[in-house]
Amino acid sequence: MGSYIDYSKTTKSKDYRGSGSFATFMIIGPTCFFLGILFASFPYDFPLLWTKEPVTDNYYDQLEAHLKFLHQSPPLIGRMLNIIVSVGFFGLFIKLFRPSEANFLFDGASLILYTIGVAVYVSNIVKGLRAISSGLWDSDEFRANREGRFDGEVILGREDSLKVLAASNTILALVLIGVLVLQAGQWYAEKRDSDDEAAAKTDKVEPSPSSKAANKKKQ
Repeated sequence: MGSYIDYSKTTKSKDYRGSGSFATFMIIGPTCFFLGILFASFPYDFPLLWTKEPVTDNYYDQLEAHLKFLHQSPPLIGRMLNIIVSVGFFGLFIKLFRPSEANFLFDGASLILYTIGVAVYVSNIVKGLRAISSGLWDSDEFRANREGRFDGEVILGREDSLKVLAASNTILALVLIGVLVLQAGQWYAEKRDSDDEAAAKTDKVEPSPSSKAANKKKQ
């Protein structure tokens, strides 16, 4: 691990990729974009998770129709989404190429969270959207099988699946917020480092009170 991290690289190095680099914007841009999508879905998820009021069947029908419309969007939408996800990974890989200790700590943790977010999206959200789009719960096979078992796999009912999907959106939002917090933490650490260095230079330039008194006595 010591050979991977470049300990000689500091925030003043020319090849240091810090919070002001273009790679950082490649990370923050996609992260904020996905948070915007999740925020747009929050009004649909709110009644399922954050209220105690009973949810009507009409609401489930409306939510199912909305999710079907999203999943059945033109292929261009899905390709653009994959491209934006890749931009975030590219930004993280650029910052982690011959990283400094700060890059390894902040950007390495950001990469872990970003990967967890993609895993939640692929394993829970995409799988749930596919089940909704296929109309699984309206099939005769599902209605005949009360336990919801298909080829050894347990399939949840419509209400439970929609709640799991809403919970996955919340988890994904928290993970993406964590990425932004880490990038903001890197900016704060660089600012503190710069302020401390400026304060140290100021202390060296200004004469101490004892030297001022000695100069007055000589005069």
